Order: sequence, then C-alpha cells, then structure tokens
Amino acid sequence: MKVLVTDPIADAGIEVLREAGHEVETGYELEGEALLEAVSDTNALIVRSGTEVTADVLEAASELVIVGRAGIGVDNIDIDAATDEGVIVANAPEGNVRAAAEHTVAMAFATARSIPQAHVRLKSGEWAKGDYLGTELNGKTLGIVGLGRVGQEVARKFDSLGMDLVAFDPYISEERADRLGAELVGLEDCLSRADFLTIHTPLTPETEDMISDEELEALGDGYLINVGRGGIVDEDALARKVDDGTVAGAALDVFAEEPLSEDSPLLEHEEVIVTPHLGASTEAAQENVATSTAEQVVAALEGEPVANALNAPSIDESAFPRVEPYIELADTAGKVAAQLLEGRVEGVEVTYEGEIAEEDVELVTASALKGVFEPLEWQVNAVNAPQIADDRGVDVTESKTRQAEDFQSLVSVTVSDGDEEVSVDGTLFADEDPRIVRVDGYRVDAIPHGKMVITRNTDEPGVIGLIGSVMGEHDVNIAGMFNARETHGGEALTVYNVDSEVPEAAKDELETDERIIGVRYITLNGQS
Repeated sequence: MKVLVTDPIADAGIEVLREAGHEVETGYELEGEALLEAVSDTNALIVRSGTEVTADVLEAASELVIVGRAGIGVDNIDIDAATDEGVIVANAPEGNVRAAAEHTVAMAFATARSIPQAHVRLKSGEWAKGDYLGTELNGKTLGIVGLGRVGQEVARKFDSLGMDLVAFDPYISEERADRLGAELVGLEDCLSRADFLTIHTPLTPETEDMISDEELEALGDGYLINVGRGGIVDEDALARKVDDGTVAGAALDVFAEEPLSEDSPLLEHEEVIVTPHLGASTEAAQENVATSTAEQVVAALEGEPVANALNAPSIDESAFPRVEPYIELADTAGKVAAQLLEGRVEGVEVTYEGEIAEEDVELVTASALKGVFEPLEWQVNAVNAPQIADDRGVDVTESKTRQAEDFQSLVSVTVSDGDEEVSVDGTLFADEDPRIVRVDGYRVDAIPHGKMVITRNTDEPGVIGLIGSVMGEHDVNIAGMFNARETHGGEALTVYNVDSEVPEAAKDELETDERIIGVRYITLNGQS
C-alpha cells in the first residue's frame, strides 16, 4: 500500500514501513492542490506539525485509512472530519515525552539563573557577574498545568530537585496526582502558589489563551515555562506582564504562530528566553516518534488495533488475539440483523455473554455497529460507526454477563425500529469457526458467509420442498440449510446458504404462498 510522508521523519520510521512491504513516498513541500492530488490514492499519511490535514485533504483521500502524527500535538489535523471519513488519527505521545520534560527542566534553570543572558554578555566581552542574582529551585513551588504524559514526567523530575508540586488538571484523579507527589488544586490556586509555572495541556478552543492577563497577575513574581503547545499563553499579555515587572521571567519553546515573528514583543525582553520549538529535538526522540508512528500505520493497514488511535476504538496489543475472532462475528451479526429489520434502525444493543464479557470489547461493539449500518449503504467502518449512530440518533447500548447458558462465549446484536426488533446471536466453534446460532430466538447452526436466504413459514409438510423447488426454477443452488421451529406445527425459521443472488421474482413467488410468512435475501462479506 502507498504511504505518503509530508513532513520529515527519522529514517528508522521509513525503514519500518518499507520492511512491512509498503510503498513510501515523500513530499515535504506539498500544499494546496498539489497535496490534494498526492493524497488521492494514498492509503496512509504521515505528518508532523507542518502539514495541515484539513477536511478538504481528507475528502480528497478516498483510499486513506490512517493519518499518523509523528509527535503528540494534533491541532493541525481535523479529527472530526477524519472521523466522518472513517480515517483513523493516531499520534506518538510517548516518543518525545522524556525529551520534552528534559527541555522543560533546562528552560526552568535557564530562566531562574539567567544563563542565556549572562552567556551573551560574556561572549560580547562583559563580565557581568554582579548583574545576575539567580533563584534556586530547591524548596520552591512548581505549578503544573496539565498532568498528562509530559506533565507527569516533569513532575517526577522536579520532585527529585526538591520542589513542592501543585497541579491543575480536571481530568486526572487525586490518587494519581498523589502518587506523583503533586497536590491537585484549582487553576487559580495553582497560579497563586507557584514560583514556577509549567504548561503541558493540548491546544483546544477551551485552552487557547488560557493564561492571559488575569492568570499572569495571579502568578505574580514567578516564572512561566511553556514547552507544551503554542497558543495557550497569550503572548501579548505575557510581554506586558514581564515588561511591568508583574512576572519575573519566562522561557518559551512554542508559540501561537511559528516561526516566531521578528516583531514579536517577546523578543524585546531580556527576561524572556525563547527557543525555536526544540522540545522534541533529540536524536532519540525523533527516532522514537518515527518508529512508533510507522508501527501504528502498519497495524492500521493490516487491520490490527492502533495503540494510540485518537478517534477509533483501540485495544491492548496483548488482548487483541483473544478479541480478534469476535470482530468479524459481530460485524456479520450486525449485517444480518439490519437486513432482517424492515423498519428504520433506531436502536442497537450489543450483548456479550461468557468469557468474551471479561474482555475489552469496544472494538467489537464498533464492528457490530459497522455491520448494522453497512447494508444501509452508508460509508461506514469501525472508526466512524459510533459517530454515525450518534449523528442519526440511534440509541446504542452495550451489556455484559459472565453467564452463558449454552456457549463458552456469545455475541448478540439486536436492532430495533422502536416497535419491532430483530436479534442475531453468534459464537465461535472449535478453531475459531464463526456460526450464527440464534435468529430471533430460533436455534440454528448457520455458516455466516456469502449469500443467505432466511425464511419464516408455518411448520408443515411440503414448505421446505416448495422453497427448494422455487429456488431451483430460478437457478439458485442451495449450498446448506439450517431449520428451527417454535413448536410442532407452529412457526419455523430456516437459514439457507446459496451460491447466487436470489431474484425478486423468486421471492415474490414464494411469498404468494400463504404458508410463507416472509423471505429475506442477505449478503455478507462484500458479496452481492
């Protein structure tokens, strides 16, 4: 498959892709119409921060399976549009964690001890020893905004330097913060108590300019460090607060617009230290993010779970072999149920019984939804199926029970239109052999593959013979048959595997017989 890399990554990542048998093309200058043309036949796209992956790009990439971000920040990728198009977005959050944390420590020391300023003056011939009185970090309080992966690594490093830690993060538990030696507090308290403030949150509409005049006033005579994402700190406000002495100093590696403009007010102040987005610029970090991203691309193209998918169900690599056989089974059960339901799908329930109920089944449920929606001719996969359900107001429920009466594991998909519902149950026999074992409570043993016909009829002599005769008259060969009934003489349900499409004329002929309650032709595995 074709992988397009539009921002430079380490050679180790390119090698991972080529060793997996994929064609790798690079286009580091692509933009506009040239980018749209280049992605038109691309199966995977790898970017860093330089490429804007917009809705237009995603729409143009009709063969795209995954966008891999070689790094942590994804504000240059339209994740909502990717989800709508069924494209996985994955990043490499671990690869540069240590590098970013180390640069944060370096920037803190640099601003606390005026290292760059003293360096410049000494190189110009000035021995300015008396002009700089530094601040020790030991015994001071570090405020951390954002206790994600980098924030946690930063907490560990500064804790070892003898600093007290306070942190603001509405998405982390107090227990986790305690384990890091940090006191979890509100933003205002974090700012007012901090001697040094470091920021490690993603850039979102909620965090844009989160640190502005009021927050910097609360920080007071402290130091601000940002090696996270540009745009979170209001740069004009910071320049003003450093200029009037409210803030003692700042060290920034990231900016709202990069490269930093030559007329930025941040460049006017000696107390503001700036570096050109060097947080992840170590040899080890670059290799780590490249190989991590490449490995996720390879997994996506092979239909395996993607470890750091941001918009798709993911699963631990060690658990995937136990869950994998149920993915297609759930997809098939969803397809059968949706094609049996005559009304509009308004609700989907996926139920797990037995051993499968003990597993992480998010990916299996997404596959069941994919199966439900696929026969309705929506462009759907496991990435966008949950979003399609939400967009269309389809109520989705998932339930688990470790008790299974007849099977070691059972997956059930039930679809409803508000009044009527259809339920299809599947399991795995020996050697991971998938079977449909119940349809609306009727016990069957059907092989879920290819083309199927499901009939409901009265349980009386001659009906199955009639069905076989009509099929034969229309050149439809029956490859297998599985029959079940409620009671003797009651209603029966039969599943037929057939070798060719069943024409409408055959179904019409069958349904004219009063003993035939209904006939449904079902296609699976992409057949028609």
